[in-house]
Amino acid sequence: MRVLAAILLVATAAPALADYRITRDFGGDVEEYKAKYARLRDAGERVVIDGICNSACGLVLGIVPLNRICATPKASMGFHQAYFDKSWTAGIRVTSYAGTAELMSIYPQGVKDWIEQHGGLTADMKHLKNGTELWAVIDPCPEEF
Repeated sequence: MRVLAAILLVATAAPALADYRITRDFGGDVEEYKAKYARLRDAGERVVIDGICNSACGLVLGIVPLNRICATPKASMGFHQAYFDKSWTAGIRVTSYAGTAELMSIYPQGVKDWIEQHGGLTADMKHLKNGTELWAVIDPCPEEF
């Protein structure tokens, strides 16, 4: 009877969720990132930032709950203004003010505060490097320290 109960317990247990690890992400299409992070949020997965997370990658902080995101010692974040796809602008970076406003509306308050303290979003990447500034926004992964 115990064996049967153990088999039933294992068979009905929810599958273990895997961490989604970001190691080298330089960004891309905002809509694709919003959809990807919404899927991770809805699946209940934890996100481990374990390297570079730049540009659209930073949307993870506003879509996945912050209590399910952590940073390893290798983590860094990069933020800049949104711009139109360069294939449509003859290779020239053209700022999207509506896109930039959308990014800011998604970021959590801690990210907004950090960006504001560093001159606001500009065309140049602003780097939030690992250490106390990053940990003010994202908790460190306890198992990585």
